Amino acid sequence: MAFEVPPLPYGYNALEPHIDEQTMHLHHDKHHQAYVDNLNKALEKHADWQKKSVGEILRNINSIPEDVRTAVRNNGGGHYNHSMFWKIMKPQGGGEPTGKIAEVIKELGGLAAFQEKFNDAGVKRFGSGWAWLVRTKAGKFEITSTANQDCPLMDGNFPIMGNDVWEHAYYLKYQNRRAEYLKAWWNVVNWDEINKRLEEASRG
Repeated sequence: MAFEVPPLPYGYNALEPHIDEQTMHLHHDKHHQAYVDNLNKALEKHADWQKKSVGEILRNINSIPEDVRTAVRNNGGGHYNHSMFWKIMKPQGGGEPTGKIAEVIKELGGLAAFQEKFNDAGVKRFGSGWAWLVRTKAGKFEITSTANQDCPLMDGNFPIMGNDVWEHAYYLKYQNRRAEYLKAWWNVVNWDEINKRLEEASRG
């Protein structure tokens, strides 16, 4: 089965005013679609890898045939990262975290400190990339960032939540004001979905 772009779980304008409708159309329909198309093309001649989930592929990125490894890294990462991204946002999101993620954030210094550190990881990521909260292979929680479409799974870490700091994620509305976008993004965060990812991480 070829990989496919999952539908948005809400309308394109549902995250207004924090993320604009035009950005969501371009980001989901064009950018994510391109990652999926390129991933499928890269794996055309490698049928055994086509049967695996994108998560399995990324966890085993160094075993991917060398002739397509870079394409799979970039586009498989883009597919996984964005599939997560759409789900961890929702209309009228944000506010105080609840459930297990609230406990993790408390351990990391509380919500204000957590947001500041997470945003800082996004602001300081040079060029394109992502800011993350991950559960490391050692079982610890860390705020980090990755370049381009690299995914924490490639290093054996599980991405609990991530924010896209590629310019295509924010430039139509925020231009070069990445910090403003990162701050606004907390208004659409879906803590329920993040708790599901946290549970998945704890299952290994």
